[in-house]
Amino acid sequence: MMQYINRFLVYSGLLAMVFSCADPDPLEFAVQKPQGYEAQEEINQYEPLKSYIDSSSNANFKLGGAVSMSDYINKGVQYRLINKNFHELTVGYGMKHGAVVQADGAIELRQVNELVTAAEQVGTSVYGHTLVWHANQNASYLNGSLAPLEIESPSFPNDLDKTGIQDGSLTGYTTNASQAITIGDGQGIGEGADALNIAVTTSNEDPATVQLTTPEIPVVAGHEYEVVFYIKSDVPGQGRISFEGLNENLPLLDYNGSGEATESFQTDFAWEEVRFRVKDFAGETFRLNFDFGYLAGVNYSIDINNLYIYDTQGQPIESNLVENGDFESGTGWGGWGNNSERGITEDGLGYGNQGKAFYVTNPSVTGGFWEVQTVYEFAKPLTNGELYTLSFWVKGNAEGIIRPELQSPDYSSNAFGQVSVTQDWQRVELSTTATAVDRQRLIFSYGEFAGTVYIDNVSLTSASGGGGSTTILVRSTEVKQAIVKSELERWISTVVSGLPYVNAWDVVNEPMDDGNPYELKSAQTDSDISSDEFYWQDYLGEDYAVLAFNLARENGKPEDLLFINDYNLEYNLDKCKGLIAYVNYIESQGAKVDGIGTQMHLSIDSDKGKITEMFKLLAQTGKLVKVSELDVRTNAPEATDEVLQLQAEMYKYVVDAYIENVPKEQRYGITVWGISDSAEDANWLPGEFQGLWDINLNRKPAYKSFAEALKGL
Repeated sequence: MMQYINRFLVYSGLLAMVFSCADPDPLEFAVQKPQGYEAQEEINQYEPLKSYIDSSSNANFKLGGAVSMSDYINKGVQYRLINKNFHELTVGYGMKHGAVVQADGAIELRQVNELVTAAEQVGTSVYGHTLVWHANQNASYLNGSLAPLEIESPSFPNDLDKTGIQDGSLTGYTTNASQAITIGDGQGIGEGADALNIAVTTSNEDPATVQLTTPEIPVVAGHEYEVVFYIKSDVPGQGRISFEGLNENLPLLDYNGSGEATESFQTDFAWEEVRFRVKDFAGETFRLNFDFGYLAGVNYSIDINNLYIYDTQGQPIESNLVENGDFESGTGWGGWGNNSERGITEDGLGYGNQGKAFYVTNPSVTGGFWEVQTVYEFAKPLTNGELYTLSFWVKGNAEGIIRPELQSPDYSSNAFGQVSVTQDWQRVELSTTATAVDRQRLIFSYGEFAGTVYIDNVSLTSASGGGGSTTILVRSTEVKQAIVKSELERWISTVVSGLPYVNAWDVVNEPMDDGNPYELKSAQTDSDISSDEFYWQDYLGEDYAVLAFNLARENGKPEDLLFINDYNLEYNLDKCKGLIAYVNYIESQGAKVDGIGTQMHLSIDSDKGKITEMFKLLAQTGKLVKVSELDVRTNAPEATDEVLQLQAEMYKYVVDAYIENVPKEQRYGITVWGISDSAEDANWLPGEFQGLWDINLNRKPAYKSFAEALKGL
């Protein structure tokens, strides 16, 4: 490459010297232009690329170029190059799930809208790349939404007497539908937990026709009370809470913390939290009514263990003795031994890919487990003879043993036992009794573990101290599927409806497996899953694309064009056939696919026969055909004249083969991916000299051949 650039600079310098040193009355003789100068001069005389497309006969053909979001928004040289040469732009990363979805799941389109506005002002169209892919996803957020739910009960006394539902007698509870109220043994949240079941057989305009009323709950005048419960139903349902003892017994309530008060709440087969506050009391007590008469044929379950009504201004029960056990605001943990390191992780590396965690890195196994330790000092010694329960989440980057214990200043201790650490998060719950008056430290020992251990959500509670308990809700396969479906619906509907200027979308990107080209990709066959990969199809099955295309169709404009896109279709013709078969399946399920995109990341020696055959196969579908990511690698250490000519020939061959084998009415367009040799343009192909322009944005021979080929349209 440098040879190519330097040669041009030398020639330019030579000419400058000739003309700057010329005599005013020179002798008559001819100076021959250096070899290569005329060729470059000829290339530079070419018009912008899009001017070689006959717009009258190719009105729907889009010549596209790839660009980074920031380069285009900043309106620098790449902005000008794109607008001058191309009808359409595609951003490599900026419109993908990983770029747009924030850590809390919020969908942030501000920067995308800046791009769209800048493009719209100059009439450059924007291609939507991409809606559903397994890579470049905010996998931390998505995986976190599927992790087991850790339910912490309030650290206040429960003012609701649950005796009647805990023993099954319903003493103190009243109902107008006694046949419908039962106790479901083991049907609550967590192992062995029970549920209160309400079966509704008929519906009525009055939801109070199926009602369960609690015992009286005493109140302190002027205090605010919080109601918390977890509920699910076998089919979509609807309920409300009414009262006895409030000034307004049918208030609108903010049941889910959205900030919007409503008459009722919705239920489904997944456990959902209902949480709200009340304070408008008419007297010294009140009752809750659970009203479920809205819909017939619905069976509801309320988890008994996690049903709470408590005074938010009451006296808290002493609960977790480990302050900041979630490590979100620093740490009071010290440590030592074997040149080990410890600290707090970055946000997003805690349990469930949420928040922070505490980590310890021990470089090697030591002679004794106690030789590498961390310590948490309690504000005061624990109670002698008291039973203490320790719980925490833990994982490692390897497998090994750690040991927690309660310790005194003289190093005597009460051990909780060994903990086997794996490379997956697991919750540990252990108990031990303090047997000395000066147990004032919580110690973790790591001498038997070589590697890094991550610990999160550490809790130490005493048996007599009361306080909140922890319930672990492991999400079922059915619930995970529903969560993923909901996230896909929210993502596609928000993005497509929020970007009306975009008229064409890569709806599904790279679905087919490389080793089994008639099957979908899966995390099960990915030997090296990166932190930004999330396989939607592993949860939703082969209909994930059906759902995606339907959502894009429903939320977009009637004229929007929806594509499926994959790579190596010209390299592996079976993969091309597999993708076509999948398109046929998608349409057999009622969705409509407008076009097929073929990523063509080629080399100068790519098989031209296969390229032609691929275009024939795609054309036979009757779909629009888009060359979605075209570049030609040289696979050479430097860009010699010979190499550049071979590259130019391959660029021209692709355009010629596209024109020859794809009917005009099926030609959506061609997008050049690495438009220049700059690593900023195609940082996944650094040094491959793949573009139409060189690193200094000088036109290469490929520019000329590409332009000549476009004339054939």
